[in-house]
Amino acid sequence: MPQFMTLAEAVEANIRDGDAVAMEGFTHLIPHAAGHEVIRQRRKRLTLIRMTPDLIYDQLIGMGCAARLTFSWGGNPGVGSLHRLRDAVERQWPCPLALSEFTHAEMAVAYQAGASGLPCGLVGQHAVTDLARVAAVGVKALRCPFTGAALAAVPAIRPDVTVLHAQQIDAAGNVLIRGIIGAAKEAALAARRVLVTVEEQVAKLSADTNALVLPAFVITAASIVPGGAHPSYAQGYYQRDNAFYLAWDEISRQRETFAAWMERHVLAVRDHAQLLRSLGVAA
Repeated sequence: MPQFMTLAEAVEANIRDGDAVAMEGFTHLIPHAAGHEVIRQRRKRLTLIRMTPDLIYDQLIGMGCAARLTFSWGGNPGVGSLHRLRDAVERQWPCPLALSEFTHAEMAVAYQAGASGLPCGLVGQHAVTDLARVAAVGVKALRCPFTGAALAAVPAIRPDVTVLHAQQIDAAGNVLIRGIIGAAKEAALAARRVLVTVEEQVAKLSADTNALVLPAFVITAASIVPGGAHPSYAQGYYQRDNAFYLAWDEISRQRETFAAWMERHVLAVRDHAQLLRSLGVAA
């Protein structure tokens, strides 16, 4: 059964300098509140893992929390580039950032391999690309011993910590995710520790079609954080804040405006509820 604690306590107990940290959530349920708490606690030298790093990873990278990014696509969805990510790669500001880049399919099988206790996952190799050259531990070409088909072996992803946001948790610590599941299950099962923030605690979960229940024994720590996915959305609770994604393009474009925004809305606030109030958003 997970430990129920404040988000500050959960991050302090479970995320350490130098950890490999996966923060998943595909288009929604992105754990922004947890990412901000990592920034407040000044974690350093993290390997950040995410299939689609967007705003929260731009913020973590820009605040100097990351030494490496393992990913399969990065950008401000529907808007453009991540300017803090670009600055780190192109100019090493605020510190150098190494990249391990894969395709979506490769990341998916890497998570699956980690969740299954395997050293690697396999995908069909339809064409040789330069991605193998830029990954820290590159994809390796091989032949199927049964058919001779061209395959690619992808090293398993095993995070020290996986961080997720979800809709509900029950009294026993079982966690319910509704909507687009993405890599949440695999990322959780592959990790040594799992930290989950949720919209609410309920007496009993009511799972339905297209829902995932992570059993309590998978979860290390849980925190009740309403609005914890903002500005992404939580199906059934609140919509995506599209205006913020547009605004972030200008906020993050220059180092000075980025640093001022982070100081005011992340470092100077006590918790995610205060951050939402500072943005004029109801939790």
